Amino acid sequence: MDAKNPKTLLDLAIQCLLRHESAAIQTLEYIPRNLFIPLFIAAFKGGHKNILSEMVKVWPFYCLHLGTLTVREPQHELLKAMIENLPVFPAKNSTSRKPKLRILDLRQDIDCRIICPEVSIEPPFCLHSCTYSDNSVTKMERQPNFINLGSTIHLPRPMELLVDLSLDGSLMEREFLILLMRKSRESFGALHICCRDLQVDKLGDCKCTLRILDLNCVTQLSVDKGSLSDITNVLSQMSHLKSLSLFKVTFRSLSGKVFKNFLSHLQRMENLKELNLSSFCLKNHLDRVLRVLPRSLDFLYLSFCEISYRDIRFLARCPQVSHLKMLNLSNNAMYWDDFVPFQTLLLNLSGTLKHLEISHCLINDSAISVLIPALIRCTQLRILSFAANPITMPMLMHIMHSLTPLMKLKYVIYPIPIHCYERWHFQGRLHRRRLAIVQLHLKAILRTAGRHDMKWITYTD
Repeated sequence: MDAKNPKTLLDLAIQCLLRHESAAIQTLEYIPRNLFIPLFIAAFKGGHKNILSEMVKVWPFYCLHLGTLTVREPQHELLKAMIENLPVFPAKNSTSRKPKLRILDLRQDIDCRIICPEVSIEPPFCLHSCTYSDNSVTKMERQPNFINLGSTIHLPRPMELLVDLSLDGSLMEREFLILLMRKSRESFGALHICCRDLQVDKLGDCKCTLRILDLNCVTQLSVDKGSLSDITNVLSQMSHLKSLSLFKVTFRSLSGKVFKNFLSHLQRMENLKELNLSSFCLKNHLDRVLRVLPRSLDFLYLSFCEISYRDIRFLARCPQVSHLKMLNLSNNAMYWDDFVPFQTLLLNLSGTLKHLEISHCLINDSAISVLIPALIRCTQLRILSFAANPITMPMLMHIMHSLTPLMKLKYVIYPIPIHCYERWHFQGRLHRRRLAIVQLHLKAILRTAGRHDMKWITYTD
């Protein structure tokens, strides 16, 4: 026993129960409600699948959330066991403890407790219950026919399963989806599978899977590889997106019907806070996307989008991005002569911008010299990445001297100066000794400025 942290009588009692599985399962009929929560946490951490299965059947609270519990690959069997034993049908044995569970939340959330405080006498009893779907527990329980169903022992009662799904084609994912579909069929429609965060690899392979979900519940959607027409069809079933990330999207033309339909559905997303269009060719057409976005956008990612000078000029005066906290324009070639529009953009965002990424953009000394006066005005900036740009050592030192007064700026990812390569444009052989000297200079500047809290790092691979 740890002398510094002696175990309480409650800890010892729970450990005793977990060591005697059959006794623990039989005791669930009689133990106090308040013992369920610490017993559940201990059983989950210890991997006691059978005990968890029985606990779900007689859970004496309205909701059950994983909350801060860590879920790794071994715990996936525990999650499946909890779903399999979700009591959609009331217990036939009337003498057994009647379960009150209506919402099982398998998402990880650091701000969520195992159960919600019971502060209401009318639905919803859970702070995290679904509010969008017509099949949600809250709405179903208000229907007289389902209230009657819940009082019988033969018919299903409304239940809600909250999950975040990653459809990546793996065996583990397929087994999990098969379980969800089987449980949904067994419930005769009484089980509402509520997915808030949906990640899809290869959208074309997941169309059948998506049919078991109410896509109107989704608030975060990420698609890696898919046609714009299929993505648009998915978006047509959504209304409450807060985050949309699209990678490697295929479409024929920016002036075609498919792209216009995409914009029309994007315009409906009034709650959108984050937009990521990586590898989405928008050259000279960025304005068409930005015009349909809400003015409350916080995060904008446009890497590998072939952003043009015309696009930057529009971005600089666009009201939809006037309050951005994060802007990523990396991997767009910026070899134009005039960087004043970019400077204007940074000045407009100086009061809100916290994270800026402009790596791999071919930004040289003359361009960065135009941006420095705007960068030093960005007093909220915390992270700056401008790696892999053709910057000289004198300019790098000038940038560091300029940015060290920004007290909120903690992390800078800087480019290796061009003199450290044999041929910079071809990323030729790196002279490690020259780079080591550069790093010593930068450390000395930080030390002189008293910025021990600021980290300057670079990539050598």
